[in-house]
Amino acid sequence: MCTSCQLPQVEESATDAFGERLLGVINNGALSLMISIGHRTGLFDAMAGQPALGSPQIAELAGLNERYVREWLGAMVTGRIVTYDPDASTYHLPDAHAACLTREAAPNNMAAFAQYVPLLGSVEDRVAECFERGGGVPYSEFGRFQSVMAEDSGQTVLPALLEEILPLAPGLVARLEEGIEVLDVGFGMGKALLLMAERFPRSRFTGYEISREGVLSAQAAAAANGIENVRFVLQDAAGFDDHEAYDLICTFDAVHDQADPAALLRNIHRALRPDGVYLMQDIDTHSDVGGNLDHPVGTLLYTISCMHCMTVSLAAGGAGLGAAWGVELATTMLEEAGFQDVTIERLPHDVQNAYFIVRKEDRDPV
Repeated sequence: MCTSCQLPQVEESATDAFGERLLGVINNGALSLMISIGHRTGLFDAMAGQPALGSPQIAELAGLNERYVREWLGAMVTGRIVTYDPDASTYHLPDAHAACLTREAAPNNMAAFAQYVPLLGSVEDRVAECFERGGGVPYSEFGRFQSVMAEDSGQTVLPALLEEILPLAPGLVARLEEGIEVLDVGFGMGKALLLMAERFPRSRFTGYEISREGVLSAQAAAAANGIENVRFVLQDAAGFDDHEAYDLICTFDAVHDQADPAALLRNIHRALRPDGVYLMQDIDTHSDVGGNLDHPVGTLLYTISCMHCMTVSLAAGGAGLGAAWGVELATTMLEEAGFQDVTIERLPHDVQNAYFIVRKEDRDPV
């Protein structure tokens, strides 16, 4: 018993139950790391649809080192991801599990999201220091974050962009087909812009991004696919000064981690034409944590926020809104930026995001 801290007496059964829960949390945290490895190395893809096989056959299928594959399989078996036949020493990935773990399963591939665990773990020391001294960890410290985010949005946003997201704004698709000016602020790897530019050849597309890697990657993809109605510009999102130049402005998961999100929203308001549309996709949470108790990925969102979204903003002396800034604060900030018409839409397949359809003026004034 701790005699110095004099902890209050608690029910032993409650302590035991909580201890078991924590043990499960630690085991599942380790399992998340191994799931990420399985995704990155293609092991789940190699095992999907295969009969029970030994570790040498699985390693050969995936083109990987057998000793590492065998140890990884140990984690998969004890984690109840893969089944094991001890008599034949063979492993099998059930079809029901493959439906949540392979690239072909997108948008239901949960293994892609497991990559956040090791990625954020790589900056744990730096973030822990910030708890003591304040400040943040700059974006440059997150080696794979942009590619992981691109894969994340590639499962949730991109497949729905043309058929479900753009039609949320009435008449927008018709205008894109006729030909309008479009801006995407903070475009990441440029996949959404490239998809729209290819689909709507009469419209002209511009992207602003602070990451040189993102700009170069997007430019290379445009050139490789012969897409000429799009340009990518190295530009701080809070620093552009366009005046009524665009009919559609988009931000995909790009506002809450800005150093100065209020300035970004004001810039977007100024750059949007009077009859234009601002489409903002961002995280669907409430601004108060009490409203997020039943959010299906609430813990993951707050963790990503603490370990990335909030800290990269604070590293630049910013507001540090965090990923869970919430629809209430988002709506208030849009109104403070000058927007008068804000509609929030959601899609059945997407539990993570809210889609804000925003206009300068109220279309239905009372």
